[in-house]
Amino acid sequence: MTLPFDDVSLRDHQYLLRDLIDGGYGEVWTGEVSANDGFSPLALWAGWYEQLSVSCAVASVFTRGPGVLAMTAASLAEVAPGRCRFGIGAGSDVIVANWNGVPFERPYQKVADTLRFLRQTLAGERADDYPTVHGKGFVLARPVAVPPRLIVAALGPRMQELAAAEADGMCLNFLSAGDVTTIRRRCATVNRTVGEPLEISVRIFVILGTGDAAESAARRFIAGYLTVGVYAKFQEWLGRGPELVPMQQAWAAGDRKGATAAIDGQTVRDLIVFGTPAECAARVQEYFEAGADAATLYLLPNREPLPPGDRVGFLTELAANLG
Repeated sequence: MTLPFDDVSLRDHQYLLRDLIDGGYGEVWTGEVSANDGFSPLALWAGWYEQLSVSCAVASVFTRGPGVLAMTAASLAEVAPGRCRFGIGAGSDVIVANWNGVPFERPYQKVADTLRFLRQTLAGERADDYPTVHGKGFVLARPVAVPPRLIVAALGPRMQELAAAEADGMCLNFLSAGDVTTIRRRCATVNRTVGEPLEISVRIFVILGTGDAAESAARRFIAGYLTVGVYAKFQEWLGRGPELVPMQQAWAAGDRKGATAAIDGQTVRDLIVFGTPAECAARVQEYFEAGADAATLYLLPNREPLPPGDRVGFLTELAANLG
């Protein structure tokens, strides 16, 4: 499950997490956009529930220095030993350049160099310099016995190949179950340099409800993200580029209503799961059958957001319907 809920304080997640764990959820993921940072909530929640696995998916390699990322990863691994994933990615030009004032340059190389820096330092070694990451001589003064599993957000073929070769796993979103099969087959041809099999995790966007309200919420969410460069390119690579052009053109012209209306209905159904708990569970099951190793649900609001307890009830009922 992706948390926190935006309308619930971090401390008040304690009872929600208890009910989610009782309902079958074993891991919590966070992200970093413009609300909470990705790590403070995880440290708090991992301290409450020792059975809970935690992951930040993902931290941008541009908005923190490599040494800070290594220290953060080590701290989270110490709080949740053996039950921690640490996700990194490029982020987007909006988050990196517009909101943080950092040039969004050579994103693939930056992720690759940061992954290698983290692998080296979390193993207790002294860091080398890399083409875009300069931390030569850095060594963790507080090493961890069990490093976190390193996950790469892989929007696009080069990032997928990097993850398949050098990461413990990859994180994907905005894709259909069929897209998972395509990516799994591609990754199977990559020569891995790490020991364990590659883990593919998918973030699945879920809306409780059917009909026009649910579809409208899905369309608004798609329009807000798939007009951003990195996400648009990923969809183009997946083969949805032509279907998204009318939406992107309307968005660029400032016509937000026209943009949401222009999204092809099949694209909405491919990228967003909505319906009853049982219907949503059946859709989530398709991702596992297509080759996903883990699914992280991201609950999107419908027109009228449910109270937090009702959201947890929906999620636990969904989990109960999974095969």
